Amino acid sequence: MKLEFKKIGNSTGLIFPKELMTRLGLKPGSELFVVTDSSGGVRLTPYDPDFEESMSLVDGIMEEYKDTLKELAK
Repeated sequence: MKLEFKKIGNSTGLIFPKELMTRLGLKPGSELFVVTDSSGGVRLTPYDPDFEESMSLVDGIMEEYKDTLKELAK
């Protein structure tokens, strides 16, 4: 799918076809995150990669200290 930058007022933007918006679960006002890959390309995603990384770290900590957390929850 090819997207073209368009002049929108004093700004420049991309117009996403309805099909792509639906496939990505996006609505007007949604945010996309730009992720750079090792080959210099980019990927647009509605998921925050920093959030995913943080949650992965939290999962590890919770697993490591599950007994302590269980006792604290009493």
